[in-house]
Amino acid sequence: MKTYAIRKTAISVLVLALVAASASAQWQRRETGPRIPPVEEVQSINLIRTLSHHPPLMEAWGPFGGYVLRGSTLPDRDREMVILRTAWLNEAEYEWGHHARAARAAGMTDEEIRNVAVGENAGPWSSFERYLLRAATELHRRSAVSERTWAFLKARYSDQQMIDLIFTVGQYRMVSMALRSIGVELDEGLERFPEDVPRR
Repeated sequence: MKTYAIRKTAISVLVLALVAASASAQWQRRETGPRIPPVEEVQSINLIRTLSHHPPLMEAWGPFGGYVLRGSTLPDRDREMVILRTAWLNEAEYEWGHHARAARAAGMTDEEIRNVAVGENAGPWSSFERYLLRAATELHRRSAVSERTWAFLKARYSDQQMIDLIFTVGQYRMVSMALRSIGVELDEGLERFPEDVPRR
């Protein structure tokens, strides 16, 4: 009777393992190649070429995305730190690659860009930068900035900047969803995630 129970348990574990492996394989297959191919006639990055299938959306979303990227009240370095952290948390390598370039243009070093992936406890971040990264993580995990993080950032940021911070994370989380669900392929030469930082 005991041997039968052991065999039954072993079979159950094996079945669960096979199901998990099958689900993982299906997920990998879904993420191989674009579900919606880029529009060949459009000369731009793959994201824009893909979304060109939907001109009304592009017309509505473009100004908002442009504001978040180029017109918001956030300092360039702060904005890129938040975008990179959001890209990492959402496993959006396409977004990471483009904004690693933008982060360098904003004055971030290669080491700092890598440390964004690790989080607020990595590297010699200032106290403000730690809370900035924490805000992006909290918004990703809980859809809200905690009281402590809000109070710390608000000591420097204006009301407009706090709102822009939230909308920046929201914008790039939404873009991450589109990139990964559609399967937008990396543009040529785009930087990949740091290989020495484990995924969580």
